[in-house]
Amino acid sequence: MIGIFNIESRQRGAFTEDDRQFAEIFGRYVALALNILDLMIVERVSTSHKVTDDVCSELAGPLNDIALDAGTLLDEYIGHEDLRQKLQQILSNVNCIRACLRQVAEGPNTSILGAAEVKGEEDPVLGGAQILVADDEPNIRTTISDVLRKYHADVTIANSGMEAISLVEQREFDLVISDIKMPDKTGYEVFAATRKKDTTTPVILMTGFGYDPNHSIVRASQEGLQAVLFKPFKVDQFLTEVRKALQPHPAR
Repeated sequence: MIGIFNIESRQRGAFTEDDRQFAEIFGRYVALALNILDLMIVERVSTSHKVTDDVCSELAGPLNDIALDAGTLLDEYIGHEDLRQKLQQILSNVNCIRACLRQVAEGPNTSILGAAEVKGEEDPVLGGAQILVADDEPNIRTTISDVLRKYHADVTIANSGMEAISLVEQREFDLVISDIKMPDKTGYEVFAATRKKDTTTPVILMTGFGYDPNHSIVRASQEGLQAVLFKPFKVDQFLTEVRKALQPHPAR
């Protein structure tokens, strides 16, 4: 029920069967017009969310770099209060931009009829997936997690290989994404720990410009590695590999 079309007369028996049929047809046309308008709003909002997600994904990396550089300078220039205040302002502006992007990404979520919320397009593969991201570089961790969370993945972050291995031993994950070169443990050791816990859990390893001094890629590839990503990689390429890893594989 979306409304009432009320017609009254002071005269008894003023309306005929033709009048009733006309009112019924008129009401159907009104409902049809409102429904079409609702569908148009849903389509517009879904498209807007997709565009906003793409923009947010592309901006996540540069914003993280700015925040990381400003934070590093803030630690180095102790005692230079004027400079520190300016750096703090830069960090505040970065956080403000991130908040604005999140607000725009959420957008208007109510249709004209108010019957249900209008959501952006859900990803049937990424939505709800339990994903572990391990990298010792804060900007890489944040960028990857921001991209995955845009598609409603449940992301857990590990700052080191040791932390990643500990998490793998304690919890179940649908996918593990790990850097190859970390100070304490290599990507291969994270891969091996994941395979030891569950041989069906896919693992994606990342490396900068093919750097692999411990031959983690070769060793892991021989033991069932899902994929390798060479930094810097594009968001579309990253999402393609993640979706491919999360897709159910037919039994052999």
